[in-house]
Amino acid sequence: MIMEIKERLKNFLKQVPEDITLVAVSKTKPVELIKEAYDAGHRAFGENKAQELAEKKLQLPDDIAWHFIGHLQRNKVKYIAPFVTLVHAVDSLKLLHEINKQALNSNRVINCLLQFHIATEETKFGLNFEEASVLIENEDYHKMENIKICGVMGMATFTDDMELVRSEFRMLKGYFDRLKEKYFANDFQFKEISMGMSNDYEVAIEEGSTIIRIGTKIFGSREVTH
Repeated sequence: MIMEIKERLKNFLKQVPEDITLVAVSKTKPVELIKEAYDAGHRAFGENKAQELAEKKLQLPDDIAWHFIGHLQRNKVKYIAPFVTLVHAVDSLKLLHEINKQALNSNRVINCLLQFHIATEETKFGLNFEEASVLIENEDYHKMENIKICGVMGMATFTDDMELVRSEFRMLKGYFDRLKEKYFANDFQFKEISMGMSNDYEVAIEEGSTIIRIGTKIFGSREVTH
């Protein structure tokens, strides 16, 4: 298994440009498998449950960059605020306010991405461009000193239709460009576009992704639970 994860990582990294951040999606994976990927040299991991992430953090080396990639409930922010590297899915001013509050309690600044709804599925979370603009223009946002918006994130429709996926990624890149021009023109830290997973990362990279979230291609297929 150690060699398998190591080989998968090595083979996958050969296909990915060096300037792309690869987040190994370790949600549902045991600490032992994450440690194997760590021992193979990987440092960025993604989780989607705050309490599970906090428990894994205690059992693994301190130099891991933990990315929170799921929908984050406000009452769970406190569990990850002391250490999280990047929150990928900020979809409301209320959530941003809570992240700022908990970051202040931990005496740190937390990097965040604004999540946009780009998929055809209604079940996915995210802002539209108008909602994002209202958030950024809000007086409260400008008072938040313990958060930093570093870019955008979006999840494409789960489909085999790669042209649909491409159009959705292109839409997200367009949102990023418009935000950059309008609000973040002089902010060198506003540079991240988190899009692309195991089934569509190649298209995401072609369309401008800077962060890809990869699970099965590193850890193998999800375990079937009964």
